[in-house]
Amino acid sequence: MKGRLIYLIGPSGSGKDSVLDAARAQLAERGVRIARRVITRSAEAVGESAEAVTHDEFDRLERSGAFAMSWRANDLAYGIPIQIEQWLAAGDDVLVNGSRGYLEQARQRYPDMLVVLLSVRPEVLRQRLLKRNRETPEQIEARLARNARFEDSLDELFLLDNSGDLQESVDKLLRIIDR
Repeated sequence: MKGRLIYLIGPSGSGKDSVLDAARAQLAERGVRIARRVITRSAEAVGESAEAVTHDEFDRLERSGAFAMSWRANDLAYGIPIQIEQWLAAGDDVLVNGSRGYLEQARQRYPDMLVVLLSVRPEVLRQRLLKRNRETPEQIEARLARNARFEDSLDELFLLDNSGDLQESVDKLLRIIDR
């Protein structure tokens, strides 16, 4: 029996890490494993619990076949460890914090994956991004425009609005997974 890949995507600031953290115990009860990403950013950076590596180390890992999936976005490199292949082969469902830009490559490798797009109303996303203080207002507006174009071009996915209560978003995610 082969497990199912659950590919969670959404714009920066949509709350993917918050939803995953809040759903972690309930996902584990369902036998869903959450893959820990490898990212080329400081271990002190606020956000998800990821393995931080240097760009050189990431490149070495990538060349050695350590990743099932890898991509670059926003001057960072991201990798999903090859270990997910063993989990899927063992029949476990695996949830990954994926990339919208890598979606087509992921679909080619995992054609039966479940894609969940975490969305947020533009005004909520704007406030979240401003609060993080990582980008200029102009960069945020450009990000919001890209996000709107991306959402308009998608099909074959489940849309999950995370503009409101976090627990409601968790409950919705669990209902999507339980289908």
